[in-house]
Amino acid sequence: METKLTQLLNIKYPIIQAPMFLVSNVAMVTEGMKAGIAGCIPALNYRTLEQLRAAIIELKANKVEGGSYGFNLIVNKSNIKYKEQLRVLCEEGCDFIITSLGSPEETIKQAHKAGIKVFCDVTDLRFAKKVEQLGADAAIAVNNEAGGHRGNLTPQELTNQLSQALTIPVISAGGVGCKADIDKMISYGAEGVSVGSPFIASVEAGVTDEYKQACVDYGEKDIIMTERISGTPCTVINTPYVQKIGTKQTWIERVLNKNKKLKKWVKMIRFSIGMKATENAAKKATYKTVWVAGPSIEHTKAILPVKDIVANLVA
Repeated sequence: METKLTQLLNIKYPIIQAPMFLVSNVAMVTEGMKAGIAGCIPALNYRTLEQLRAAIIELKANKVEGGSYGFNLIVNKSNIKYKEQLRVLCEEGCDFIITSLGSPEETIKQAHKAGIKVFCDVTDLRFAKKVEQLGADAAIAVNNEAGGHRGNLTPQELTNQLSQALTIPVISAGGVGCKADIDKMISYGAEGVSVGSPFIASVEAGVTDEYKQACVDYGEKDIIMTERISGTPCTVINTPYVQKIGTKQTWIERVLNKNKKLKKWVKMIRFSIGMKATENAAKKATYKTVWVAGPSIEHTKAILPVKDIVANLVA
């Protein structure tokens, strides 16, 4: 399965274990590397810079031939830790950085100085062309089947558009739960795939057994969009608690969002409340379950080690 992505990262299979808030951890990425793929962790999974640095050092020690590791950076103003996180990543080194939600210009500049590749999340051709011009090493095409915050275009539409217009590799993100899905994305012009939701139900994932089991028990038809986590539509499992609280913003949030001066603050407050609810659901057994996942959990039939999930993806 050699592609431009396997060549870029020196990995066996063209798969990135997608960075997932609160879910991804060193153990998952280590096992992913051993299985021949790349793994990625959100820098925001670490509360302090010291914890982030320790994770990088551990992954560096765990690096194996055929595997690769990286970190995800939120690069807009909502992440007040961004510049310091970037500094630590460049000081310690990693194979790649994935940028989300903002301009990757500074990240590309600093990471390339440190010999780190930069892949950028994009949801449309306009932004994809911008990141290519800024020097991104690849574009991660986030389609409308991705878990969490997703794009608006289908995997075929987005991947086709980007692969025909860009000279850098396109990695398809969303809608991959089995080998047939990977083959489909490659046929659309992708050089690899980013896979998240199937790894939630891994033995190594740092979330509750209830969250993992939900990815086994629920399927594609149970994934819905909610605005109650970050103010931006996000895919979650349609649990009884999600049904109870609803999926739309409150009336006061809608009113305040119409005010340009207040809109930013409303989003920040909603993000803070929503992330706390998500953290509680991920880390504690609670009836207040807000479990983020994508439709590819349709293929999740059991809680398995990462190595077995990879084996199922490439078999």
